[in-house]
Amino acid sequence: MADNSQQGSHPSEDQKKALYEGLSDDQKKKQTYTEWVKDAYNNQYENWMPWIEDKYLAWFGTDNKASYATKDTLGQTKITGISQVDKLQDGVNNLVGDQVGKDGLLAPVGNMVSKEGINRAERGGKDEQGSYGGPASSLTDPVVKNAQGAGQGIAGGAQSAGGAVTDGAKGAGSYIGGIFGGGKKE
Repeated sequence: MADNSQQGSHPSEDQKKALYEGLSDDQKKKQTYTEWVKDAYNNQYENWMPWIEDKYLAWFGTDNKASYATKDTLGQTKITGISQVDKLQDGVNNLVGDQVGKDGLLAPVGNMVSKEGINRAERGGKDEQGSYGGPASSLTDPVVKNAQGAGQGIAGGAQSAGGAVTDGAKGAGSYIGGIFGGGKKE
């Protein structure tokens, strides 16, 4: 591959096409070039965005994702509209949120919830290495992937059955409409 030092860290369109052309014929049949690029972008986004959010919160405040989410959720519960009460409620919300933040009493809990809860949720259940089960991934990842495949198969079957029922109802409706004069006029 060509050196990216002059162009930045992003591969050029030619480099992406060369990578795609290097795929096996089976892989090319499964995805068009556009679908392949879209998947690659989504994978990179899934890998990097939680890390970027964590770094932003660490550099520019005392929040981790758990404390930020706690404060945000509690901030939506204002019920009085009286400024003094709302200010008191904001103080309590910040106190509670700060306890799971960077220097709070429950900081280890907040950090664990941020990393293993919120970040995994953003990554579709995967950790930073793309595994569902961490150290036990050799056992858990195949189970999760098989369950996902089964779920997609069931959803596809339900869609097919739903389409057949809808088509049958449309056919019955046109038949009944024809009996009562609702059909085509000749």
